[in-house]
Amino acid sequence: MAPSAAQRIVIENCAIATVDAGDTEFASGHLVIAGNRIESVGAGQAPAGLENVVRRIDASGHLATPGLVNTHHHFYQWITRGLATDHNLFDWLVALYPTWARIDEQMCYAAAQGSLAMMARGGVTTAMDHHYVYPHGSGDLSGAIIKAASEMGVRFTLARGSMDRSEKDGGLPPDFAVETLEGALAATEETVKKHHDASFDAMTQVAVAPCSPFSVSTELLRQGAELARRLGVRLHTHGSETVEEEKFCHELFGMGPTDYFESTGWLGEDVWMAHCVHMSDSDIEAFGRTKTGVAHCPSSNARLAAGIARVPDMLKAGVPVGLGVDGTASNESGELHTELRNALLINRLGAHREAALNARQALRLGTHGGARVLGRADQIGSLEPGKLADVVLWRMDTLAHASIADPVTALVFGAAAPVTASFVGGRQIVDHGRLLTVDEDAVARATREEAQRLARIATQG
Repeated sequence: MAPSAAQRIVIENCAIATVDAGDTEFASGHLVIAGNRIESVGAGQAPAGLENVVRRIDASGHLATPGLVNTHHHFYQWITRGLATDHNLFDWLVALYPTWARIDEQMCYAAAQGSLAMMARGGVTTAMDHHYVYPHGSGDLSGAIIKAASEMGVRFTLARGSMDRSEKDGGLPPDFAVETLEGALAATEETVKKHHDASFDAMTQVAVAPCSPFSVSTELLRQGAELARRLGVRLHTHGSETVEEEKFCHELFGMGPTDYFESTGWLGEDVWMAHCVHMSDSDIEAFGRTKTGVAHCPSSNARLAAGIARVPDMLKAGVPVGLGVDGTASNESGELHTELRNALLINRLGAHREAALNARQALRLGTHGGARVLGRADQIGSLEPGKLADVVLWRMDTLAHASIADPVTALVFGAAAPVTASFVGGRQIVDHGRLLTVDEDAVARATREEAQRLARIATQG
């Protein structure tokens, strides 16, 4: 808990969705932030006599929620948006890998800034990036991404990815865009040791994240899992995204993706996978039994015509599920708050129809569910005393939402709500929809320039 001498911010007169275990809500309540922690949350006005109050916020007309948690992304894709717009996953990868293989440190920094800025403006307080493209001679890409996150002021997990199966091995990436088995493992270990913070209030963490079954060798998966567990960090990869992946795994390994992952040590409560669209009953049971997490990316799954993930069945089986933006070459908006709505709507097109998800389940996916997937549910993902003060105030009294009586329904079913304030560890990073930590216009210019530079380089071959 925060010490009694900590500076306090008092937020009052807002609706509050705590997303705690009991889904506690207050029609009009208060939050007290002391230092970087939540000190109290409840109905009515804040306790009288609080010391060291440096700011009071009258949040009338607002809904307070935990900050959104993004569980899957590829920041570098910010500078390749709007390309290959009518492709399925494999054709999309074939079309874009030659361009992605020419990224460098400056491009990655600008792309990370753009990706992070868009998410932070829309209520994301914890982000992650699965970066797996490390072309030879491209510079310190991991360092550039971590620098951008630190400057933005968001909590961040870098999933240090890798690929060692290139075109010559039957994979999709160009030969010069992959690493060797030994090189990938060594670089990943170095990144963990240099950047991972295991403390309660950590701003930067690192996961071990070989890319996917069709771009990495079995040994990279197996040894990557061993490395992560030796270092005490989490594991992340893509899994069961398309029917083509299912076919690939059966042809190459004689089993489906889930069985293959289990054979290489890639099921467990320290693992989460992106997509998991094509899952059988036995696959879902295995994920539930082992508490393997899922990053659900509804917009990207639709953009690439991958299918509808069985989220209601996963939740019923006890699978931890969070939401992901995915790379912005397959979700050009790059906003997680729109995924609350899309997760609900797209899942209602599936077998469970109108009973698939409701508004509060969608909000839980984007907050507590994501925190659980990232292994940080004890610290973030709900508004509870003692947790880190990652809080978002959504304005709900404008034309877009004012006639919807229930604020949680308004947030999920309605248009994207304006963010009046967003706090990460008690530090405000967004004020009335504008970032306080970076110059948005400068970021926009830099991303445009780097996108144009990458396009020129890719055209030149």
